[in-house]
Amino acid sequence: MTFGQPLLLASLVVVPVAIVLYVRAQRGRMRYAVRYTNVDLLASVAGGRAWRRVVPPAVFLLAVATLCVAVARPHVRTLVPNERATIVLVLDVSGSMQANDVKPTRLTAAQRALRVFLAKVPKRVKLGLILFAGVPEVAAPPTRDHALVQQAVDAADVQLGDSGGTAIGDALAAAVKLGLASAGIQGNRGLAVHHIAAAPAPASTLVTILFLSDGHQTRGVLRPLQGAAVARKAGIPVYTVALGTKGGKITNFSFGGSFVFPGGQRLRRALEPDPRTLHAIAAQTGGRFYDARSAGAVKDAYSRLGSSLGRAPGSAEVTNEFEIGAAVLLLLAVGLGALWAPKLP
Repeated sequence: MTFGQPLLLASLVVVPVAIVLYVRAQRGRMRYAVRYTNVDLLASVAGGRAWRRVVPPAVFLLAVATLCVAVARPHVRTLVPNERATIVLVLDVSGSMQANDVKPTRLTAAQRALRVFLAKVPKRVKLGLILFAGVPEVAAPPTRDHALVQQAVDAADVQLGDSGGTAIGDALAAAVKLGLASAGIQGNRGLAVHHIAAAPAPASTLVTILFLSDGHQTRGVLRPLQGAAVARKAGIPVYTVALGTKGGKITNFSFGGSFVFPGGQRLRRALEPDPRTLHAIAAQTGGRFYDARSAGAVKDAYSRLGSSLGRAPGSAEVTNEFEIGAAVLLLLAVGLGALWAPKLP
């Protein structure tokens, strides 16, 4: 803990002074009690537990000490909102997101989890959204209007036809490009998804990528770890969420266009999550991996991420908290004093 006005901590000297005065007053009261002639009346007035006479003054002194600390403007180390931060949300909308092993479907569960994330992330943090299947598309450019991002999340739908498949590496590279442009970091011009060396050398501490996918890569120019290399070179951590289980199935749904699986084994592989690859992406970029096998798990992961991303280590003033604590202690001391005060017969 640090203090904005540390010299004012000298006011705490009133506490030991008050203790000395209280002890002297108690001794004077005892000498007076010995000279009291009506011993029976004295016993009835002084009856009760001895510690009850000590607790109210002790609580009062604690209130005074808390108030003395408050005037020194205490600060604590914590995570504070970073208003320059940008978070790029990347959501897989390939055909496998229709699987119902995560109720009601993988995509619906992811959308609900993102609503939780949007409710917890700092309001001044810029958020962007990329949807990807066979190719990545910017659904919402980075903005502080989180309602617009929420609308884009709610409007997300499974992509079939020529855009089918899962292009994890290309989606990562597109998220890096979008994040760097939002943060105004020079050197991102000409960053092509197929050119890893085009990523800027300076590390970015202002951009974070939150990436959710439910399957193996089946399309795209960059392999997943090549996309992770783009993010690592740019200094951008990628937090990954693997959604789904090996038992995922799609019911009441027919594939169309070029999104066709010629064999059952290939279909099962497309529906299976790829936690090993997503874990490697997070580890390579300095992010964190979450394995979400249920709607509750994915919601919990996004809830925790919403409470941490977009924030940076900093100092927060807690003067108000100390003032409120001092007021509560003062009221408690007065209440206990009135409750336990000696009563005349």
